[in-house]
Amino acid sequence: MDKKDKFVIEGLSGEKTLEGEIDVKGSKNAALPLMASAVLFDNPIILENVPEIEDVVCMSELLKSLGISTDFEKDEMKIDATAINDSNMDRDVSRKIRASIFLVGPILARLGKVSFPHPGGCVIGNRPIDLFLEGFEKMGAEIKEEEERYFIEAPNKKLKGAEIFFRVQSVSATATFMMTAVLAEGKTILKNIAMEPEVLALGEFLKSRGAKISGLGTSTLEIEGGELLSGNGEKIRVIPDRLEAGCFLVLGALAAKNLKIKNCNPDHLEILVELLKKSGVEIEVGHDFLSVTNSNPSKVFSGFDIKTHEYPGFPTDLQAPITVFLTQTEGESHVFETIFESRLNYTEDLVKMGADIVMWDPHRVMVKGPTPLRGKDLEGPDIRAGLAFLIAAVIASKSSIINNVYYIDRGYEKIEERLQKIGVNIERVSE
Repeated sequence: MDKKDKFVIEGLSGEKTLEGEIDVKGSKNAALPLMASAVLFDNPIILENVPEIEDVVCMSELLKSLGISTDFEKDEMKIDATAINDSNMDRDVSRKIRASIFLVGPILARLGKVSFPHPGGCVIGNRPIDLFLEGFEKMGAEIKEEEERYFIEAPNKKLKGAEIFFRVQSVSATATFMMTAVLAEGKTILKNIAMEPEVLALGEFLKSRGAKISGLGTSTLEIEGGELLSGNGEKIRVIPDRLEAGCFLVLGALAAKNLKIKNCNPDHLEILVELLKKSGVEIEVGHDFLSVTNSNPSKVFSGFDIKTHEYPGFPTDLQAPITVFLTQTEGESHVFETIFESRLNYTEDLVKMGADIVMWDPHRVMVKGPTPLRGKDLEGPDIRAGLAFLIAAVIASKSSIINNVYYIDRGYEKIEERLQKIGVNIERVSE
């Protein structure tokens, strides 16, 4: 996966011709914290259904730099942190992905100290780590910042249980402190936690391996700290990627004759399914699949308003794909991005493709439709907008080139191969 790769896509000019079946891979946002949780174990853990994507590769590199072995074959990963011997997180690898933050708490809880650079990731606005620093201080840690690096140490190498209220429902903070509390002394209470399926999956895994966690599925968790956990040699399956499934659902609504999205969990996408159905999209909901049928290809769907919100609200990570959908719907729609202040910048490129979008402020846009889109040369700014551009290119007239494919590769496994199988004219070109 070369950073200079690009996708060349021949658009369908609004025709709804795609058909067949497409598989959903394991969730990136579930796999990364599960990988970090290996630090809490005194023997190997084995993960199944791990997506073969750049972020997983980066996390593996980071684990290896700490003395943790990883063995990744097909979609199965074995991680052994028995010999972890370093508490200093590699600067270059850590800054590639925001998910490096997941490792900070487990390392601190296990080794009594940790140092790390400010985490990296996509450029989608300010993503401060004050929630993490404040939480570690409440658990008794001392923090120093020197030369763009944080140094955190626990007195006597042991964190203390604490009561932590999150001002915002942060997935990464919830997952981090759930893991951290597993090895802290005494009880930790986490309030106003994120309740995304990926957080629940992490908690259920830790609990199944001996962690004393109560309150899963609610906004408050209680964790009684203890000793290292045991992997038991049993495999844990990474849940399906609801965001990938959501993107395929939007693509199917816009460009498919008949598309079946397999190996997903429709319960994780209830708000998207409801909105699309209300708009007029024909969707069949199964136990582990979603099907989209356009029996009347000339039908124009109705627009609607969305406001991103923590789960089970509308996911910020599906905001860009749904905005592409709204460019093809009847009437005036409004998109209110409540979580990241720079996440609507990609709409400038949709306007260049012919979309009628007006930005009111960094958090709000108005979309009028339907407007036909024209193929353009595009630069994917982040993981989610990159895939939204891909959807836009598929429905546009003529051809489009999407540069910065590295961002799409960070979140979606071999996306072009899967799309080719359902009829998308897409080719990866390496320079």
